[in-house]
Amino acid sequence: MSSGTGAASAPAPDPHDSPTAPDAPASARPARRASMFSSLKVRNYRLFFMGQVVSNIGTWMQRIAQDWLVLSLTGSSAAVGITTALQFLPMLLFGLYGGVLVDRLRKRPTLLVTQTAMALTAIALAVLTLTGQVQVWHVYVAAFAVGLATVVDNPARQSFVSELVGPGQLQNAVSLNSANFQSARLVGPAVAGLLITGVGTGYAFLFNGLSFIAPLTGLLLMRSRELHIVERAPRGKGQLRAGVRYVTGRPELIWPIVLVGFVGTFAFNFPVYLSAFADDVFHAGAGAYSMFNTLMAVGSVAGALLAARRGTARLRLLIVAAMAFGALEILAATTPTLWMFALLMVPLGLFGMTVNVTTNTSIQMSTDPAMRGRVMALYMMVFLGGSPVGAPIVGWITDTYGARVGLAAGGAVAVLAAAVIGLILARVGNLRLSVGWHRGHPRVRFVPREQQEALAPAA
Repeated sequence: MSSGTGAASAPAPDPHDSPTAPDAPASARPARRASMFSSLKVRNYRLFFMGQVVSNIGTWMQRIAQDWLVLSLTGSSAAVGITTALQFLPMLLFGLYGGVLVDRLRKRPTLLVTQTAMALTAIALAVLTLTGQVQVWHVYVAAFAVGLATVVDNPARQSFVSELVGPGQLQNAVSLNSANFQSARLVGPAVAGLLITGVGTGYAFLFNGLSFIAPLTGLLLMRSRELHIVERAPRGKGQLRAGVRYVTGRPELIWPIVLVGFVGTFAFNFPVYLSAFADDVFHAGAGAYSMFNTLMAVGSVAGALLAARRGTARLRLLIVAAMAFGALEILAATTPTLWMFALLMVPLGLFGMTVNVTTNTSIQMSTDPAMRGRVMALYMMVFLGGSPVGAPIVGWITDTYGARVGLAAGGAVAVLAAAVIGLILARVGNLRLSVGWHRGHPRVRFVPREQQEALAPAA
């Protein structure tokens, strides 16, 4: 899909099936398996990526420090839950409106404003904490303020990537962004733990506030002439409804979002599942919980890097990855020992990240640039909002029937949702299931009905 004006809204063609014209610009050609880090050759994206490295570490530090501070002030896990809910609530309430704004505004100035707002919020919380004046309602307000900024910042960052690298490098850039965030997940909590233990939570907030200097500097140093210009949506009535109609009228958009909704709501609630396994099943405490999260982050980084190397985002890969993810959860629920369970966290992280990256990329590549902000806002609403909505449900199942039943149920929902949506997409695409042999091995795949019918007499 062209990143210019009037891009088609049909699904992005598979680069293996639709060759690019030889005279097309390099950035518009489909990314093959040439380089895992090919998008880093683009100067503007390199500046963006380096800024996010620092900022993501700060974000993870603030997450840990924020929860610890609330727990220290109140002694209540419920208060920690309220803080998390306040941070996600603006996205659930106003996410689509944020997408409308993003489609109207230029992405780089918008990000300068949202990133500055989040930096000032973190610094204000640091000052209150370091001076001993902080109260729990201050943390609540800060969490809600960050959530409000995220309503615009998240879809702006997601859609800005295509302006940085163009459609040919989009999957690679999205995958590297995911690897960046997951790598910070390995570093940020560890650094936060050292700061909290050594000098207090206030310095973790201060580090996060100052960490925004890196992405802000990167945005200011970018060359505007090297951005892939995207037509902005004009101001007008009914743009929110138009965005919803746009998504619901396109199977290649609505069904991946529905799938992520089911997987995110029921299968991605790992704080509930992993804490229950560490405490109630294996009786191993916080150390095991930390190890589970670390191993899952390792798998997530590997999954993001593999996605960066693929260069394409096929919906069939999304369906297979979601089914494998759910099946691994069911398998993990039956493991008898802690170490077997821990080892399964790596492939779980890998397939979970494959689902995330493939969905993100396929949606962006199938969306008209003028609609991308609204579409990505809806996607992020479903993706980020699923876990808080599903947490009480899976928490009740886990408390009532045990951690093993809870995890297996989440995995079963993912498998069933992937199977049903896979069949729907196959029907929409006029595909049929083909079972046969290839080089001495059984092969199951979807093929066009016409192709199968043409081969049927020969069989």
